[in-house]
Amino acid sequence: MAEHVEIATRGPVLEIHLNRPDKKNAITSAMYATIADAMTAARANPAIRAILFAGHGPAFCSGNDLQDFLANPLDQDSPVLRFLACLADTPKVMIAAVQGHCVGIGATLLLHCDHVVADPTANLQFSFVKMALVPEAGSSLLLPRAVGRLKAAELLLLGDPVPASEALALGLVSRVVAEGTQLEGARAFAARLEGLPPQALSATRTLLKADSQTVSARMRDENDVFQQRLASGEFREAVSAFLQKRPANFSKC
Repeated sequence: MAEHVEIATRGPVLEIHLNRPDKKNAITSAMYATIADAMTAARANPAIRAILFAGHGPAFCSGNDLQDFLANPLDQDSPVLRFLACLADTPKVMIAAVQGHCVGIGATLLLHCDHVVADPTANLQFSFVKMALVPEAGSSLLLPRAVGRLKAAELLLLGDPVPASEALALGLVSRVVAEGTQLEGARAFAARLEGLPPQALSATRTLLKADSQTVSARMRDENDVFQQRLASGEFREAVSAFLQKRPANFSKC
């Protein structure tokens, strides 16, 4: 288990807590591997009915750890791709309790969830273009379905933050609760699943995502372009500017 991920089972719910608050829960390859292993095990465990994602500290997840990402290029066996595959095809109900920064994968993960509880500090941000990248986790397909093509284009092209109230209005979160009570709210929803027939629950969830093969195909397309972008001069400039806390200059890339 990666030191920055906590895995716990509470009744029929597998809880996955990101625990790297000093880095706003930015995810490393080792963390992706731990999460993918836990989700794979949950899939094979009939006692698990739901997977709940949460993050310690003021941020839910600030996206990929950029330095780790540069040091661990994507390939067919990448923990990142194993995690994305789990998102696309798990039959388990997925729940998220979110607060603060939900950036990159921290935002696109929510598009795969069946219930998202946010507190008022939550800010979703699909900031791929700003980092000279493209959307991932099937978000170029799922976000337009959720909010419409024009709004999705605005969110993906500009990468502006979406505050909790707007995310609720757009249908990107299920409900907004009092600050600091998002985990309690997510657990309350998960608790209601316990008395429900597990096979019917799983079958209904699968029907709701009946086009998962299309999502998986879109993920593959995104991953191909994403890998090309990782090798680009624009991405190197974006990372350098981010780490040096300066405006990026793409004019010579």
